Amino acid sequence: MTVAQERFMSTLAEFFHQRLKAIARAMKPEPQEDTVWYVGSMMARLGDSRQLFSHDENGLAVRPLALLYQDARESEKDWERCLLLRQLGDQALFLGSLFPARWERKGIYQDYFVGMGGAAYSYLSEHAQTHRPVFAELAETFSKWLEVLADVCFPDTARGHADVLKLYQQWRETGSEHLAERLRSLGVILDDGGEGGQAH
Repeated sequence: MTVAQERFMSTLAEFFHQRLKAIARAMKPEPQEDTVWYVGSMMARLGDSRQLFSHDENGLAVRPLALLYQDARESEKDWERCLLLRQLGDQALFLGSLFPARWERKGIYQDYFVGMGGAAYSYLSEHAQTHRPVFAELAETFSKWLEVLADVCFPDTARGHADVLKLYQQWRETGSEHLAERLRSLGVILDDGGEGGQAH
C-alpha cells in the first residue's frame, strides 16, 4: 500500500468513526468506543475493493459467506479459523448493511447476515487473540449495527412513501429505537404507548 493509499484509508476510517459515533449515541446501550473504532476501520478497509473481492475461476468476486464458513470449519489451525471467521463477520456486516435490496432480490434476507455474522463474532469473542470485548458486543448487537451502517452510508435514501412504510413496519416488528429516530427525522410522529406503536 502506498503512502497516499494509507493516508486515504486513515482519512476514510476517521470519517466513518465520526459518523458512527454521532449515530451510535441513539443505540441503547451506547456501544463501546473500541467497537465504534473497529467498525469504522472495517468499513474503510472493505471500502477498498481489493480487500473485499477475491479471484476465482470467473474473475473478481466476493467469496460467499457460506463458503467462508465452510473454510473456517475445515481449518485445522485455530488462528486460521479465527481469521476466516473475522472475514466472514466483517463481510456480513458490510454487505448486509450496504446492499440489502440487492440481496433480497436474490432471496437472501437480513436474518441470514445476522445469523452468519453474529455466529462468527460470537466464536471470536471466546477464541480470538485480540478484540474479544468488541466481537462480543458485535455478536450481541449485530442487527442494530446493520441499521446504523445503512444510516451512515445512505442517510437520505428513505424518502419515498414505500421506503418510509418499510421502515415503519420494521420498527413495529423490532421496536428498534434507532429506527424510531430515523422515522422521527423523516417527520413521522410515533405513538410509543400502544403495542408496537402507531404512526400519525
